[in-house]
Amino acid sequence: MNWNNPKNDFLDSYEKYSDAIFRHCYFRMNNRERAKELMQDAFMKTWEYISKGNIIENIRAFLYRTANNLIIDDARKKKEASLEELNEKGFQPSYDKQDEIKVHIEYTKIMSVINKLPSNHRDLIIMRYVDELSPKEIAHVVQESENAVSVRLNRSIKKLRDLIKYNNSPHNEIE
Repeated sequence: MNWNNPKNDFLDSYEKYSDAIFRHCYFRMNNRERAKELMQDAFMKTWEYISKGNIIENIRAFLYRTANNLIIDDARKKKEASLEELNEKGFQPSYDKQDEIKVHIEYTKIMSVINKLPSNHRDLIIMRYVDELSPKEIAHVVQESENAVSVRLNRSIKKLRDLIKYNNSPHNEIE
């Protein structure tokens, strides 16, 4: 990115990507407040990097990599909250609309299958299909070649399909 006016360009990037970075953090953390903090931390670290005179070629990928590193650091510090723990802390899904209930149930089913994947496969699928990052952007985030990311992504999708088939068999229902 051509940083002619770093402050304005950074603010533009915040406007453009803050919601997406927040969703990425929230999807990974299942904690709204912590996700907001991590999103803000990602932008603060990015601003510190820029203010030191460093150049960022792809701000979107840089922000995702920064957020991803913060999520990993946070996960190392404490165990992620389960849905039951969230309920104990007062999180209640909205029950006033039938569509919201269906979405919540589908989300829970999907997450139960995705969470069975090894973290390296799960992370790629989330970055590609939830965060809508391109393989090139994912490669930048995980610091691997684009080809390696494409191969791993194909393997991840195959593993996910296998898990879905296994969980949809008559003897193995998704909880």
